[in-house]
Amino acid sequence: MDNVLDPVLFATTLATLLVIQDPAGAIPIFLSLTSRQTPQERRASARQATAVSFGVITVFAVFGRYILQFLGISVPALQLSGGLLLLMVAIELLTGKTDESPDPDAVRVNVALVPLGTPLLAGPGAIVAAMVAVESSGGAFSGWIAVGAAVLVAHLVIWLTLRFSMVLNRLLRDSGITLLTRIAGLLLAAIAVQMVADAVFAFIAQEL
Repeated sequence: MDNVLDPVLFATTLATLLVIQDPAGAIPIFLSLTSRQTPQERRASARQATAVSFGVITVFAVFGRYILQFLGISVPALQLSGGLLLLMVAIELLTGKTDESPDPDAVRVNVALVPLGTPLLAGPGAIVAAMVAVESSGGAFSGWIAVGAAVLVAHLVIWLTLRFSMVLNRLLRDSGITLLTRIAGLLLAAIAVQMVADAVFAFIAQEL
């Protein structure tokens, strides 16, 4: 099994994506933006938003290394910048700055594409996390399978959360969603600090 899928990379990538994308925290925004939609339209929006997010993150995960090579960016540099970016996202989750919901009257395009699919779900943090995970695999087949499976499972969780957002919103209420968001922020902060530390040690190892 270890030759087919790297369990550590899978678990790390899945946890990172879930805490960054924060499906529970997206429920109030999703319900706000789809408030004028019928139940059937809301289900369609959940599918479309998940598909857009999955597509964007997959494209960057697959072609990210070529972008890095073209720009001359090393993996430790990506890890360091990614860790700092994730730390900023974690601070927003912990301080509640992401709780503000967009005004549905101000949205002029398909809300499943913008802002739900991107940048709410497939934001810079999730994109960088996927790219870092792929680079961390070292090009190994088991690493690619692990990252791909993690991205797929994460978006399955996102789709189920949005699909049953009305039920979850009644069960969790605002206080429950806020608590989950704060916990996600704390976990993400720890992941971000670890990424920064790994990048610093990688830089030191390159100089020795």
